[in-house]
Amino acid sequence: MKGDTVISSPAKTLLPSRLLLLAGLPFPLALSVSSIAAAAPFTPSPAPKGTTCLVALAISMGTLGRVIYTVGFWIRETGQAIDRLGSRLQGNYLFQEQISRHRTLMNIFDKVPNVHKDAFVAPSASVIGDVQVGHGSSIWYGCVLRGDVNSIYVGSGTNIQDNSLVHVAKSNLSGKVLPTIIGDNVTVGKFSLKPCHSAVLHGCTVENESFVGMGAVLLDGVVVEEHGMVAAGSLVRQNTKIPSGEVWGGNPAKFLRKLTDEERAFIAQSATSYTNLAQVHAAENSKSFDEIEFEKLLRKRFARRDEEYDSMLGIVRETPAELILPDNILPDKARATTPSSQ
Repeated sequence: MKGDTVISSPAKTLLPSRLLLLAGLPFPLALSVSSIAAAAPFTPSPAPKGTTCLVALAISMGTLGRVIYTVGFWIRETGQAIDRLGSRLQGNYLFQEQISRHRTLMNIFDKVPNVHKDAFVAPSASVIGDVQVGHGSSIWYGCVLRGDVNSIYVGSGTNIQDNSLVHVAKSNLSGKVLPTIIGDNVTVGKFSLKPCHSAVLHGCTVENESFVGMGAVLLDGVVVEEHGMVAAGSLVRQNTKIPSGEVWGGNPAKFLRKLTDEERAFIAQSATSYTNLAQVHAAENSKSFDEIEFEKLLRKRFARRDEEYDSMLGIVRETPAELILPDNILPDKARATTPSSQ
């Protein structure tokens, strides 16, 4: 076909260079990309039943998408290499702006984070230095846990929610050396009218199954005993002790009331819900390019399907397993389906 790149091999799939030219690539680069795409074999993963046409479409579109993605990666790598070379050539006249890739886990001096293999640390979070994160815990997007001048301990099943900050104290006015210790099944950063979670824990101790609301600030030496609750937006002053089963709030934080039985149960449920939700996020973040593209096609096919309307027409559509969230992520759904299943 005129305008297309022809490769003299009947076993190769031809990729039109015209498409790459429309994408803004210069002709020599488009020509080489077409050759690479034709030479690269594509082996899709096994598809669910009834999705043969989708697989065929994924093969044609997935190959082009993968090539463009790979070329983009090469260009970015080349750009960084050129920047480093130019910086060396400038010598003493250099004004260097570091291009630094984000590192989720970072050691400092001889201190290395110790994160359990079943814990979830979001890609944009930062866990730095002497930090230990236990089984089933989750560190969400934008969080910073900085264990540089002291240690941070996070127990099992605990969730540190988005944009929260956990730091430590090497020294303070009272002369105490204060690590930050967060127990098991603790929730940090939840429930507020504020647009973000953003709790701050500095050189404090939060015991098992406690609750720290959004925007709350816990200063050096604060101790929140088991089943204690700090209300959203509160400022807890240095060396304050919040007894077990009490709710504190305000600026400065003061005793408000006793914790109800429903609130105690909610704290435990919140920790479990976030442990389950973290597993979903971990799975999504680990998906390959092929899996992401294939699920996009599935969502297009099953978008705007109404189960009630289908049942009136006698149509049964089987939703692919890839698009079904586990019941433990949707507790309302689980409760609704339980009576009918009995």
